[in-house]
Formats: sequence, C-alpha cells, structure tokens
Amino acid sequence: MSSTLAIILNELSPGLRLLIVERLNGPALESSAAQNNAGTGHAANCELNYTPRNEQGNIQVEKAIAINRSFERSLELWASLTEMKNLDPRRFLNQLPHISFVSGTNDVAFLTERHQLLSSALAFKNMRLTKDRSELKEWMPLVMENRGSDELVAATRIDRGLDVDFGELTKSYLKIINQGGLMTTLYGVEVVNIRRFGIKGWELDLQGNERSYQVRSPFVFVGAGGGALPLLQKSGIPEASGYGGFPISGQWLVCKNKSILVRHNAKVYGKAKVGSPPMAVPHLDSRWINGRRSLMFGPYAGFSSKFLKKGSSLDLFRSLRRDNFSSMIEVGIKNLNLVNYLISEVIQSEDERLVALKQFMPNASPKDWDLVIAGQRVQIIKSTSDGAVLKMGTEVVSSSDGSIAALLGASPGASTAVTIMLEVLERCWSEQMKSRTWRAKLKSLFPSYGNNDFNQDSSLLKMRERNDYLLGLKS
Repeated sequence: MSSTLAIILNELSPGLRLLIVERLNGPALESSAAQNNAGTGHAANCELNYTPRNEQGNIQVEKAIAINRSFERSLELWASLTEMKNLDPRRFLNQLPHISFVSGTNDVAFLTERHQLLSSALAFKNMRLTKDRSELKEWMPLVMENRGSDELVAATRIDRGLDVDFGELTKSYLKIINQGGLMTTLYGVEVVNIRRFGIKGWELDLQGNERSYQVRSPFVFVGAGGGALPLLQKSGIPEASGYGGFPISGQWLVCKNKSILVRHNAKVYGKAKVGSPPMAVPHLDSRWINGRRSLMFGPYAGFSSKFLKKGSSLDLFRSLRRDNFSSMIEVGIKNLNLVNYLISEVIQSEDERLVALKQFMPNASPKDWDLVIAGQRVQIIKSTSDGAVLKMGTEVVSSSDGSIAALLGASPGASTAVTIMLEVLERCWSEQMKSRTWRAKLKSLFPSYGNNDFNQDSSLLKMRERNDYLLGLKS
C-alpha cells in the first residue's frame, strides 16, 4: 500500500521528497509477500463471498463489480508504467484461469444464478459455466480426479485471470522511485510515536539500527498492515476514536511434489464454511513465489493476539482504549461463532486439515504437503449508530485536515491498492488533484480516469485491450 501511494505521488510530483520507514530488514516481508498474502491477483472472478445472498435471498453482485473495476485500475497503472519502460510485468504477473467450484444441489443452484447475474455485466461477459464432468476434468484435473460420480458439481471459469506477486511488485515500485534519487528508505527502523507538530505537520520518533531519529513531515501515510491501528491511535486524531482490531492468522498447505503441482494451472475457489472470515475461503491455488511456481491450499484460519506475523503477542491488549473497549467486548459477544471457529482451526490435527484438502482434491496424500504459516490480518472493529460491528473489508481513516491517513482492514487488500490510494489522494491532496498539471498526469497514468462507470461502458473493453497489450497478456 505504501509503495503504491509512493509510486503515484512520484509520477504526479517528481520533485517530492519521500521517506519510507520499514521495521523489517527488507521490503514486502509482511502482508505483501506472496506466501503471506491470501488475496493474490483477485478481480472478484472466483471469490464467492463477494456475491452473497441478502436477507431476501437475492444474490448481490455490486461488490464483485466494484472490486473488478478496482483491480482493472491497478492493471491500468501497471500498463502505463510498462509503456514508460519503467516496469517489467514478467517479474510479478502470471496469467491463469480463475475458477469457482461447488458441489451439492444448493451450491450448484447458487453458482448457476450467480453466473447468470454476473455474465450479464460487461466486466464478466466471458465467464463460462459448466456442469459437464469431462470439461471440468480439463479445467481442474486434480479437483476432479477420483471424485464420486454421483456428486453434483459445477464450476465457472474466467480465462483472463492473473496471479500477482505483490512482494515483487513492491520491490519494482521502489526501484522506479529510487531512480529519481529523492526517496529515502529506512529498513530495520520502527515508528514508535507520532505527534502533532505545528498546525498541519507531524513529528515521528523512529528507532532502529542502534539509533534514534526524529522526522518532521507535512503528510504521513500509515500503511503498516496490522500495525496501522496502534500507530493511528498514537496520532491522537479524533477520526481514529472507536476503532479496534480483531486479529486473524492463517496457514497454508504447500505442495512439495513437483509432479503434482505442475498438473494444476488455476486458482480454484470454493465456498467458505458458515461463520468463517473471508481470508479462510478454501482454494487450491497456483502461485508464483520469487519466480518459482508453487501450489497451495487453504488458508486455514486461526487466532493470534499478534497484529503482525512478526509482531508481539501483546499487540491486541495494547490496542485497547477507553473509546474502543466496549466495542471490542460487544463484537466478541456478537461473534462467538467466529471465535469458536478460529479456535477450532488452531487446534486442528493434520488429519483434520487433510479432510478439508480432500474435499477439494480427493487423491491428496499428506506426504506431498507441508504446513506453513501465512500472513496475519487485523479486521476492523468499528462503533456505529447500530452498535459495534466487525468489518471484513478495508477502510481509509484520515484527519479532517488531510495531513495523515491510514489504511485499516484486510480483504480485498492489495488487489485494489491503486483505487484505495487514489481515494487517499482525493482526501488528502484534494487541491493538487484538482490542478491542471496533476489531472493531466493522472489522465496519462489512468486513461479512464474520471469515467466512474466504465464497467457499464464499452470503454471498459477498450481499456482492457490496451492493458492486455501493454502487459503482454492474452485477451
């Protein structure tokens, strides 16, 4: 998130001095790393939790369309940077199908209705649905192999899917900015305090590399993943009042048998268990990590009081404040089923994890899979007029004067980073965003900028053709 904002600001104002502070010893080692990121390359093509039924039983597709539009905005930026010969998409992009797979009468009926609704939208017009077992075997042989012939199954498929290594993308962004010489990146350095300085400025206390630092800046963005909430609380801005965080951890099963992993070439998503969080949607996922192909299943959710994978077990307790304590308790009571689910995931045995894998891949054998720790997510707890709520999405929190902003929450996260960072700029750099100079540069980076409904317009297809051509993708 921080590198996305930095690359856009660098393009809009090349003379701007930028400082990125990272507590770990390199970039993208926490949530952005491919192995830690549960939302790699999503465009709402296959994630069934983005199209829920409402209280009346009707499938809602608005969120899926909005996420798809946001992901297309990311492709638009990457295509522009590639056209400028600043970015090499081969370092972080791989194309492969996105598939939704279900079984059973009710879920097949859901998928059929979902396909009918989504494929009527321009963004999803090429989505295919099949219940034909021979075709399903071609799409996902590992999923269909040795599956009972009496089991009712169905799947949808979009060929224009991607796997994105956001860790590699982050490194590429920083390399581009570094070429200008006006960015400083401090690794192994932690922000320990944030306080007001002057009318609209901020003073940050930094520690690391056996030194203490003080930095003053007119604008601060807190893009620290699960660590964003504690830093935002330290800022003291009233807009941060009432926010809490609910940490959710994850685990993957990673295939170590190359003869198996090369037979699967797709992201295949199923339906999450009732009460499970979005990051626990089961999927059999082809992925490229540091340029090497891998196959992962999961993620298995869990609970840890840490806000970061490499954080402290005291993170959750240190985040408690007078203004969020009652909301935390209320959400805990309202979501006891979720708490029980996460605890049950934590104490799962190897055999129990294998059962979940076998529902996707009937021939799976434990000897072919290793358990690895995935990333840590902190979902938003927010006080509203209807009481405290646990939100599973992302949310930008900014001060009224626009001098500080932070991103809280998780899914869909990195895939929609560009759209979210444009929102940050609209809030915090509103005057510059209205200027003729910035608007011209925005139009250069995002040719569809200003066309908010391009999903419903033929210009969407033209933009996709442009993005696919520049990024070296097949349409």
